[in-house]
Amino acid sequence: MASGKPGAVQRLCEEVHLNLAYRWFCHLGLDGKVPDHSTFSKNRHGRFRQSDILRLMFETVVERCLAQGLVGAEGFAVDASLIAADANKQRSVPGSEWEAKEDAGRSVQEYLAVLDDAAFGAASPVTPKFISPSDPAAQWTGAHKGHAFFAYATNYLIDTDHGVIVDVEATRAIRQAEVGASRTMLDRTENRFGLRPDYLAADSAYGSADNLAWLVKEKEIAPHIPVFDKSKRTDGTFSRSDFTWDAEKEQYLCPAGKELKQFHRTYDPPRSGITAEGTRLYRASKKDCNQCELKPRCCPNMPMRKVPRDLNEDARDVARAIAKTPEYEQSRHRRKKVEMLFAHLKRILRMARLRLRGPCGARDEFLLAATAQNLRRLAKLRPQMPPCGAIAA
Repeated sequence: MASGKPGAVQRLCEEVHLNLAYRWFCHLGLDGKVPDHSTFSKNRHGRFRQSDILRLMFETVVERCLAQGLVGAEGFAVDASLIAADANKQRSVPGSEWEAKEDAGRSVQEYLAVLDDAAFGAASPVTPKFISPSDPAAQWTGAHKGHAFFAYATNYLIDTDHGVIVDVEATRAIRQAEVGASRTMLDRTENRFGLRPDYLAADSAYGSADNLAWLVKEKEIAPHIPVFDKSKRTDGTFSRSDFTWDAEKEQYLCPAGKELKQFHRTYDPPRSGITAEGTRLYRASKKDCNQCELKPRCCPNMPMRKVPRDLNEDARDVARAIAKTPEYEQSRHRRKKVEMLFAHLKRILRMARLRLRGPCGARDEFLLAATAQNLRRLAKLRPQMPPCGAIAA
C-alpha cells in the first residue's frame, strides 16, 4: 500500500498479529499466519454477501435475546434515521443528466440491480434532484432542514420491552421507502421468529390510510400511530372532522344535522363511485345548504358542501380511537427507545457517515451496527450467573 495512514482492515490485521486474545478467537495459535488484509475485502464483497452471513449473524443474536426473555412481542416500534453516504455533493450531477457508464464501479452496478426494489428504485417514480456518480443509490435530501446531503435511511423495528432491535433494513432516504421497509420488517420478523406484536408504535409518517389499513385489516395489529390527515382547514370553515359519520346509513351528518349522501361524478369510473384519488364523495342537498344559517362557515363559495371519504377511512377511525386511550400514551413514551438507539448509533458508535458505498454497503454497515447494539443490550440485561461459590453451596 502507498504511504499514508493504514486502513481499518490493515489495522485489524496488525492487532490480530500482535494480540493473543485475537489469535485465540481466530484459532490461529502462536505461529499461525494472519491473512492478508485484502482477504477481508474480497470476502466482504464476495463470500459474505453471497451467503448473507451478516443477516444470519444479526438474527442469531436476536434469537439469543429471545431465549433470555428480552423480547416480549407485546408491542413493537418502528422508525428511520438518516445516515450520510460516502458521497461528495460537490461532484454530484443533476438527476436528469446522469447516465451509467459501461465500466461503472461496484456501487453503480448495485444501484442498477435495485431499480425495481421497493426499498430503492421503485419507492418513488420521481427522479432525484441530484445523483452522486460514485454512489447513485444515495438519496439527495434536505430532511434535516439544513444543507442538503446524500444519505441512506436505516430502519429499525424494535421490541418496546427492552429496546431489542428485532429487524433492520436499509432504504432510500424518503418516506415511501421507509414505510415500505416497516412492512418488510414486520413480515420478515413474523416469518423468521414467529413474532407478531399486539400493537405498532410510530410517528405520523407511517399514518397514511393505506398503511393503517394494512396493519388493521391484513396484519390485525393495533396502530398506535398519529393519523396522517390533510383534511384540516385553516380558513375558518368546517373541516371533515366536524361532520359525523353514520356507519349504519353510510352517510355524513353536517353540523346542522343534515344528511350528506354519496353521489357519482360523470367522469368517475362507471358505477364505482370511487374517484382517482381513492375516495368516495358525499354531497349535501343544495336546498338544505341554501336555507342553512351555517353556510358562510361551511361552503361560502359553493352551492353545496362535498366531503370526500377515503376507502380506508375506517382504519383511520381505528387509529383515532386508539389515540384516546391510556395505552396509546404509554406506547408514545416507549417508542422513544428507538430514538435513543439512533442517538447511540451516531454518538457512541460514531456512525454519522457510512464508510462503504452502494445499497449492499449500507445494508452491511446497518446490520453490523444493529448487531453490536443488540449484543450490548444482551450483555447488560441478561440474567447474571451466580458465583461459583454459590453454586457449590
